[in-house]
Amino acid sequence: MSKNQSPELSAPITNRLRARRDRLVWLWSTRKFPLLKRLLDLALILPALLVLAVPLLIVALAIKLYDRGPVLFWQQRVGLNGRTFRFPKFRSMCVNAEAVRAALLAKNQHGSEGVTFKMKHDPRITPIGRLIRRTSIDELPQLWCVLRGDMSLVGPRPPLPSEVSRYTMLERQRLSVVPGLTCIWQVNGRSEIPFPQQVRMDIDYIQNRSMGADVKLLAKTLPAVIRGRGAY
Repeated sequence: MSKNQSPELSAPITNRLRARRDRLVWLWSTRKFPLLKRLLDLALILPALLVLAVPLLIVALAIKLYDRGPVLFWQQRVGLNGRTFRFPKFRSMCVNAEAVRAALLAKNQHGSEGVTFKMKHDPRITPIGRLIRRTSIDELPQLWCVLRGDMSLVGPRPPLPSEVSRYTMLERQRLSVVPGLTCIWQVNGRSEIPFPQQVRMDIDYIQNRSMGADVKLLAKTLPAVIRGRGAY
């Protein structure tokens, strides 16, 4: 500060410089994280697809030979900022599963009025389907969604449009990030965790997300799959 410059005049200049610095730091951090996250996704799934190619083919053949139905079950799911995308799973249920669903709503594990539908001992699940659900193999076709950029390896699970239509404003915060193949509540109990608690855990992840947190969740995913807790 020059001898002729008063502290009253220099303070606004200092505050403006500090504000510009903080904005640049914020822009860098918000743009850097998605880029690093995307690079991590590609670095992991490209070799994974090569390693899993033969096992995935075997599972596909087993599903097809069991009842001659389609290998994949496709749904519309809701992703970042409410954008819908096609979401595949290995088919684990009988061919007419959606038609039977209405009769089973009263047995919803998350309550008959629950946003999501979960049910232990679901009669629609085939024997092969029970095995691939227990081991989360049914989710592996979603690696294609990660490759396309519709999903990431870590993030809140993508909901159905019918579920989003019943979301509160708080629950819609889950749509502020790219959805994931695994998430914080999936490694801590999956379907055994009530929907309101899943929302709280997802929002906590969103507010505190970092590359370190994503790596930790990925490291916890395999042990969670092996334990199979809440997988049905």
